[in-house]
Amino acid sequence: MNKRIKLNKKKERRKTRTRAKIYGGNDRPRFSVFRSSRHTYVQIIDDEKGLTLASASTKELKTKGKKSDKSLILGELIAKKAVDKGIKKVIFDRGHYKYHGRVKNIAEGARKAGLIF
Repeated sequence: MNKRIKLNKKKERRKTRTRAKIYGGNDRPRFSVFRSSRHTYVQIIDDEKGLTLASASTKELKTKGKKSDKSLILGELIAKKAVDKGIKKVIFDRGHYKYHGRVKNIAEGARKAGLIF
C-alpha cells in the first residue's frame, strides 16, 4: 500500500476517534480547527442545525510573522466574533492534530479573549 494512503487512513481514524466524543449543540457549539501547510482555519459549528455560526482564517489577518504567532491572534479574532454573536461556551475540536503548536496557540488566544472550553 502506498505510504501516503496509509498516512491518510491514520489521520482519518484519529479524526473519527476524537469526533466521536464531541458533539456541538445549540448551547455549546463545536470549535473546529483545520491546518493547512500555508493557512489555519477555525469555525464555530452548530451540529444540530448543521450551520457555521462564525469562522476566521489567517487569510483575514494583515500581520506578518510566524504561523504560531498568527494563530494566537486568530484565536482572539474568532473569540471576538463568537462573543459578539452571544456564544460564550464551546467544545474544542482539534481534529486529528495534536494539542501542540498552532492548535494550542489558537485555544490559548480564544480563552484569553473570553471563550470558555
